[in-house]
Amino acid sequence: MNDSILSIRPFLGARDYELSRAFYRHWGFEELELGPTLSVFESGDFSFYLQKAYVKDWVDNTMLFLEVKDLDNYWSSLTALDLPAKYAGVRVSAIKDLDWGREFFVHDPSGILWHIGSFTN
Repeated sequence: MNDSILSIRPFLGARDYELSRAFYRHWGFEELELGPTLSVFESGDFSFYLQKAYVKDWVDNTMLFLEVKDLDNYWSSLTALDLPAKYAGVRVSAIKDLDWGREFFVHDPSGILWHIGSFTN
């Protein structure tokens, strides 16, 4: 049954849809508009939907984990974009070393929390 799965795509809400679209494009995701209120954002084989919908309790409790190969390089590339200076509410944390691996956090313009990390083998 597992060989039937082709992808998993979470749906993210946006308090300001146009601002969030610009943020994710600036982050480096490619956007494919599916309609006036829905886009899919892709990076390689991975993707998520962004929709023009905002339910505070839903968005405030949305978290995603993005695993990357080289966390230091990804963090350096992302911080070089200076997203917090360009998008209100956006935050990028420092990298933390944890017992399972390493991670840092990104809050998007709506407050969605991204955990970006790598696991220790």
